[in-house]
Amino acid sequence: MYRVALPAPDDFDGWRAAARRLATAGVEAADVTWSVGDAPGDLFGGDPLPPEPLRSAFSVPRSFVELAEKAILHREDERFGLLYALLVRVRDRPGAMEDKADPLLRRVDGLAKAVRRDIHKMRAFVRFREVEDGEESRFVAWFEPEHHIVRANAGFFVRRFATMRWSILTPEISIHWDGETLSQGPGATRADAPDGDAVEALWKGYYAAIFNPARLKTGAMLSEMPKKYWRNLPEAALIPDLIAGAQAREAAMIATAPLPEKPQKRQGNAATVWAAIRDEAMACTRCPLYRDATQTVFGEGPLDAALFFIGEQPGDQEDVAGRPFVGPAGQLFDAALAEAGVDRSRAYVTNAVKHFKFVRQGKRRLHQSPDAGEIQACRWWLGQEIDLIRPRVIVALGASAARAMLGKAVTISRTRGSAIGLESGAEGWVTVHPSYLLRLPDEAKRAEERARFVQELRMIGARVKALA
Repeated sequence: MYRVALPAPDDFDGWRAAARRLATAGVEAADVTWSVGDAPGDLFGGDPLPPEPLRSAFSVPRSFVELAEKAILHREDERFGLLYALLVRVRDRPGAMEDKADPLLRRVDGLAKAVRRDIHKMRAFVRFREVEDGEESRFVAWFEPEHHIVRANAGFFVRRFATMRWSILTPEISIHWDGETLSQGPGATRADAPDGDAVEALWKGYYAAIFNPARLKTGAMLSEMPKKYWRNLPEAALIPDLIAGAQAREAAMIATAPLPEKPQKRQGNAATVWAAIRDEAMACTRCPLYRDATQTVFGEGPLDAALFFIGEQPGDQEDVAGRPFVGPAGQLFDAALAEAGVDRSRAYVTNAVKHFKFVRQGKRRLHQSPDAGEIQACRWWLGQEIDLIRPRVIVALGASAARAMLGKAVTISRTRGSAIGLESGAEGWVTVHPSYLLRLPDEAKRAEERARFVQELRMIGARVKALA
């Protein structure tokens, strides 16, 4: 039996070095116990680790390394053993990372997803307060992470607040930035962090002013901002009263709203809100796809559009251009719309996922379909587009778009060709993605499916006119 004691709970490099030695020597997962620091391990000690291999005897996919880097930050005590068991499996079956039904892979992936959520929460809910530090100011924040993410997340705050002198205090460790050097200190308590500063009153006033009761979705808000984080957010003290008065404020907004004869003002307001949402989406890090994509590709079209199309994700050309549906599939889409008598310039067009997902093959970037987690992460932006535009008809082009629209996986063949009632009040339709037509190898089948696609677009165009 081998016993590995890592010096820190987030020591990925230490785990990787030990796991490499064990796996190269052919040690099975059941023959290794893992611990951190002085945590109790095997009662009878353990054998010394096998010698460091002169060169690696096997390689693993990059996807495994990325998954392990996140999962190892989880608080689950068994994470090291689970990761080593998965490593042994990948060593013996290189394709194991593609087996999404494998219980071990699904469990490790669940750990990684929880860590990603915690990283996002820290980035979203850390609030700095200014304190006097000699002749200069320092900004201090308190945060209670669920997992061991503080060191892994430090780089984000260094980049985001490079010119500030700041400290983030947490129960286990604290990190400090002096403008040049990042350092680490021991854990702290909530009492060590300041309760407020002079800017806080201004921030509360701003938050109360922009709070829109007509867009209030309490369940969604609590999902994105659980109550455990409220005590660290200055604006959170206002939330209960704002929610309690939301119905009255909404009624007042309706009573004082501009009359329909003033479309110019309404359009201007919508354009400002849309631009703000788009600008925020440009810095989105809700899933890992932003790392490799050139840019966020947001939707485009009139903000009072009655017809709303959802594609899958940007392709190679869309990723470069920053606009949806401009590549080969977009050209086919435009031609089919024209043939069906539907004016694309009067429709809003967007994607379920706003970043290009691909795998490199030489100089080429080959498209990869987004997974359920990536689609779910991007529903945040899609929901805001739909809420703002309020279309009468929403069309999902392909399975990924249908999942984003309906919130669950559906079969295209069973759902296409008929109207679906949506929570937004719009009428939903499902059809194929234009890229499906491009991939069909048989020319006769391609012509048949294209004609069916055009007919569905024609029928959808008629429904838009009927509902108008």
